[in-house]
Amino acid sequence: MFKMQNNEILNGTYDEERAFYGSKDLVVKNCKFDGPADGESAFKECSNIRVEDSYFNLRYPFWHVDGLSVQNSEMTDLCRAALWYTKDVEFQNVKMHGIKALRECENVRLTDCDIISPEFGWSSKDVYLLNCSAESEYFFMRGANLTLKDTKFKGKYSFQYVENAVIDHCDFDTKDAFWHSKNMTVTDSVVKGEYLAWYSEYLTLIRCKIIGTQPFCYCKNLRLIDCEMIDTDLAFEKSTVDAVVTTPILSVKNPRSGKILCPSVGELIMDDELAEGEVVFTNH
Repeated sequence: MFKMQNNEILNGTYDEERAFYGSKDLVVKNCKFDGPADGESAFKECSNIRVEDSYFNLRYPFWHVDGLSVQNSEMTDLCRAALWYTKDVEFQNVKMHGIKALRECENVRLTDCDIISPEFGWSSKDVYLLNCSAESEYFFMRGANLTLKDTKFKGKYSFQYVENAVIDHCDFDTKDAFWHSKNMTVTDSVVKGEYLAWYSEYLTLIRCKIIGTQPFCYCKNLRLIDCEMIDTDLAFEKSTVDAVVTTPILSVKNPRSGKILCPSVGELIMDDELAEGEVVFTNH
């Protein structure tokens, strides 16, 4: 990705406005972006930038960057809106702690990163997270073409309006997740939270553990394959669903159509004349 020309920036501290504006082919090592001048946009409109072992405490460092690699570095909570309108990004072992740390970006790979950032990932596409931890609200709003593996997430309103996502071996403690999402597949993961996946389309969960009240309402073409459902009541309301559930379900309410296979249901509520979904008990 990077075509370096031995332009190295070493052991410096920079706080001026647009410190390296428009630069190309830089290697930045052991530098700090902090200081009383409080300058913004250190690497705006740059290309082919590699950063190692550096510290960012100022706003908007990487806007409109084409080709960016950052390793073993820290972006503090004052480093807000760190990456916007940037493409071809590789981060490894980076603390991303500022609000709105990633937005409108493309072709992004994050490995072993620690993300604490409300409104992270909005309108970004072709993003891959591996072995990351994240805390956020409205995580990946309107994102597209997402892949998350071995990642832990905590926060509300995640993956709303997302299209085309693959989630594998992840652990989510969330609420109102996957609303209005389209074409998502979640495999071998734990999803804990209330009101999961309302208004989603073509959501598939495989060998997942689903925990929390009122999941999967108003869904279209929902599929569950060998999933556990724990403390899930009033599930599947007005949804079209094809589900194989390996645990009892507290209650099922008015599935619009399809079939739900499970060992038992504590309460089956069918008081909507349009509800034609079928529940089949597998232990009978």
